[in-house]
Amino acid sequence: MADQTQPWAERTVEVPPQAGVGVPPQRDGFRRGVAPVGQPRTRTEPFPVVEQEPTGTGWPGEPAPRRPLGWRMAQLRRGGEWSTAAGLFAFVCWGIWALSGGGDLSGPLLVLVLSLLVAVGLFALSRLVGRVVLERQMGRVRRGARGAHLATAVFLVGLGVAWLQQTEWVVSAWNWISSN
Repeated sequence: MADQTQPWAERTVEVPPQAGVGVPPQRDGFRRGVAPVGQPRTRTEPFPVVEQEPTGTGWPGEPAPRRPLGWRMAQLRRGGEWSTAAGLFAFVCWGIWALSGGGDLSGPLLVLVLSLLVAVGLFALSRLVGRVVLERQMGRVRRGARGAHLATAVFLVGLGVAWLQQTEWVVSAWNWISSN
């Protein structure tokens, strides 16, 4: 009868390994599916060396790491499709307005250049406000320039619509379409 302190001992059955049946023996006493209990582990390679990557948290008061110029340019490009599409729309509207006026194009060309400079200034102002409000006061990280591009796009679309409103045949065509 089994020991009363170990009730599991009654149900334990030990099966001796059979030679030639099941898993074939392998080199160095290793057998597949059998854990090497009681044998010391041998490590043939040293521990892998892992370089520490900056996480951006750092110590309080420590200045943030400087980012390379390529990273900054990539941040400025995010959302650029808004400004590009609106700039193309404004350019087409300017072309319709400038060609409808007839005569010398130097005046309308100066208007276009000044309008694009204002759009670039609006973009820079939007980035500056985002930096002051989002990064410095709220402590958030900006992932791109989508907001600044969107503000610039709204300005350029409004500018294009204003140029179209100054073109007589576009206004009369719009009035004819909306009245029918």
